[in-house]
Amino acid sequence: MNSPISISSIPHLPLFFSMFLTIYFTAHFLIFRTWTPKLRPEASSCLISLAHGTPAVLLASNALISNPTHTFSSPNTDFQNTVLEYSIAYFLMDLFHYLIFNPKDILFIGHHLATLFVFVTCRYLVGHGAYGVLVLLVLAEVTSFFQNVWTLSNALRSESKVAAQVFDVLSPPFYALYSVVRGFLGPVFVYRMVGFYLSGEADGVIPRWVWVSWVFVVVSAILVSIVWIWNRWVDLYRERIDVIHKEKKVI
Repeated sequence: MNSPISISSIPHLPLFFSMFLTIYFTAHFLIFRTWTPKLRPEASSCLISLAHGTPAVLLASNALISNPTHTFSSPNTDFQNTVLEYSIAYFLMDLFHYLIFNPKDILFIGHHLATLFVFVTCRYLVGHGAYGVLVLLVLAEVTSFFQNVWTLSNALRSESKVAAQVFDVLSPPFYALYSVVRGFLGPVFVYRMVGFYLSGEADGVIPRWVWVSWVFVVVSAILVSIVWIWNRWVDLYRERIDVIHKEKKVI
């Protein structure tokens, strides 16, 4: 009698990559076919990001809740590995997008390569530590929906009054949420993670060079995020000041 196929034996990565590839092509050639050639690739990238962000948060949260005894060095469960593969597939697809349409965007290409390094080593090299990686994934993607809507409305606001209104209304709460998650919750969690690794409790299952690399990538990403959101707050302040000055001149 043949034994049933376990979930870990199913090649999830090719399936997930094919899904994101299909979504991207559908967006590029059907959904956004009337958009300008400049905006169409960016909109397609946003759509696959939407298909990844919120589902990744839900899947990662479920994977974490289903294994309540986890630590930063716990072995990955099959479910956790599946979530990692889901995110690997997305970042691979979006990396190809940037290499083709935005090859000079070194920041995003570097971000995607570094993120893939963390996910791939956690999933395929050490097979441990998914707890910390998935919590960071949740923190990174919990703002994804708002960021993608913000990005699309920003790209269209010079051509659409509705997009301009969405951008103006969404910006302050999105910036506030992003600031709390990336500027406070993320650093606090990384502080806990670094403390655990420095204690040496993970040395038997996660080589030091691996977790040091993870910490370097995560800290760098947090610093870049803080700089990015700071610049957005500055832009928002300047725009609001310009509006006030224009209103004064009209009066």
